Amino acid sequence: QVQLVESGGGLVQAGDSLRLSCEASGRAFKHYAMGWFRQSPGKEREFLALISWSGAYTKSVEGRFTISRNNSKNTVYLQMDNLTPEDTGVYLCAAEITGLTTELQSQYQLWGRGTQVTVSS
Repeated sequence: QVQLVESGGGLVQAGDSLRLSCEASGRAFKHYAMGWFRQSPGKEREFLALISWSGAYTKSVEGRFTISRNNSKNTVYLQMDNLTPEDTGVYLCAAEITGLTTELQSQYQLWGRGTQVTVSS
């Protein structure tokens, strides 16, 4: 069974940068569209960024966040710059196994458990 494991979170100060990673098990990763989402306290889970299976298409709702992937490493990344306390939350990656690029959470079939990011002011 394919698993997604996020890493790279932590406690940082406002203005800092972090790069999150999400590593997938199995051989099919290169066919998946991937997304990053955030669950903040008291808020609905929100879409942050997506990337197509080839990496040719990306979308991010936050200009400070950049998504990328390395299919040879089965890994997708989220580079986050100039972090603010409002970025605090659990960051989750998800896979859309048919390759469909979508912002809709319901379309993603596989989810990681998330990595905590806490930004202090």
